[in-house]
Amino acid sequence: MQSHQDLIVWKKSMEHVTNIYMVTRDYPKEEFFGIVSQMRRAAVSIPSNIAEGYGRLYGKETAKFLSNARGSASELETQIIISRNLGFAADDKLVELQNQIVEILRMLSALIKTLM
Repeated sequence: MQSHQDLIVWKKSMEHVTNIYMVTRDYPKEEFFGIVSQMRRAAVSIPSNIAEGYGRLYGKETAKFLSNARGSASELETQIIISRNLGFAADDKLVELQNQIVEILRMLSALIKTLM
């Protein structure tokens, strides 16, 4: 592996960022500085932390940043559930986002275990 961009979890989290931005475009305007902003920041944080961790040349620091990415993914999962509960987007879109984030969480957990 030559860089973080070779990681499947990084690729999937980058795709997820795009999906989050596309779905939240249609959220109520009054939520733009609320849940939309929080969801977008959490989504961007996932691949960003993966990249920063891999820039640290492995070891404990890499695991720390992957753990941060996992924390952001858990935060985003909660925000997707809140969005579903409030009916902010079509349920099928939010279910797809939720399934994607669960897969990313699983992949991050497995990657962290390999570094410990």
